[in-house]
Amino acid sequence: MLSNACKYAIRALIYLASRSKGDQKVSIREISAEVDSPLPFTAKIMQSLSKQGLVSSLKGPNGGFFLEAAQAEVALIEIVKAIDGLQMLHGCGLGLKSCSESHPCPIHAEFSLIREGFNKLLKEKTIRSLAIELQEGGSNLKSVFTQ
Repeated sequence: MLSNACKYAIRALIYLASRSKGDQKVSIREISAEVDSPLPFTAKIMQSLSKQGLVSSLKGPNGGFFLEAAQAEVALIEIVKAIDGLQMLHGCGLGLKSCSESHPCPIHAEFSLIREGFNKLLKEKTIRSLAIELQEGGSNLKSVFTQ
């Protein structure tokens, strides 16, 4: 449901929040490596988030990205809104323009339930709450492949 850019943005902000201690800044290279995102793509995403006020940055030798307390309390829905927009959270599961209760697509009822649950998650979960889970070892931000 989310674009790759949006997924990387959420992962990057969770990582930053998990590293937020005092005035510590995190480089774009570190963010990219820790969230398994291509460096140029990560840089573009982080610049966009910075322009929208969802992350802070400082240029220079001691610079990097960081989250202020209020930024860490942002709900995931705000990141989705900034990167992907909210249309995908309201549209048809099959992409039809005229899907509705009175004129449903073949997956309308089931997709409506999934969409409602996903919307609820995005509104309730904050960057900080997910960073705490990460710090406690209950989750990870990298793909883990086992053979």
